Amino acid sequence: MDVVSVSTVTQAMLDAGWAPPAVLALATTLAEAYTTPKRAYHDLRHVEELLAWFAAVRDQGPGWAHPSDVLAAVLFHDAVYVAGQADNEARSAELAGSCIAQHGLPCDVLRVVALIEATARHGAESPSLAHEATGEASDLLHFLDADMAILGAEPERFDDYERAIAEEYRVVPEAAFRTGRGRFLTRLLALPWLYQTEFFSSRLELAARSNLTRASAALNP
Repeated sequence: MDVVSVSTVTQAMLDAGWAPPAVLALATTLAEAYTTPKRAYHDLRHVEELLAWFAAVRDQGPGWAHPSDVLAAVLFHDAVYVAGQADNEARSAELAGSCIAQHGLPCDVLRVVALIEATARHGAESPSLAHEATGEASDLLHFLDADMAILGAEPERFDDYERAIAEEYRVVPEAAFRTGRGRFLTRLLALPWLYQTEFFSSRLELAARSNLTRASAALNP
């Protein structure tokens, strides 16, 4: 278990004003969820990185219309994860809703569920840069961009991410994985924008395209 990440997650919930007894119970639930099964990327380190972006949007960007809902989505969006399964997002959303109800969290279940389920559509649509989004729409776009921020990470961190994804898909024959991953990267590179918000696009778009181009070339030498 990543003690540092658990501490970061716990502090984020306390900072949001969630009740300490609920926070302690949720910290245990999340720590168990994000280590079952063992993950190489979709773990609490990923959540910790999203929490950093959550704070950045709050403090340096447009802020969040419904911060508690977005926080819950950040914490639970990959709580259920088995590589290649189509229902990961739906099951993660279900767990989030159950925990919100059980612990009386100050969150809107429908909004949290919608945020989590939207992560299933990464790369499946052709996004445009949305300058005028406000309220819930702004929350959704910034949350989705935060989840994809790893694409624009420093090259060393991005390479760690690529290796971790390959590790999570190790049950898939290597040739099939390389073909599928290559198609995914090509689809991303074909999008007019990787990020849908000015906040993320201005910071990460160029680096993300550089990383993706390099990764795609490595899969197709």
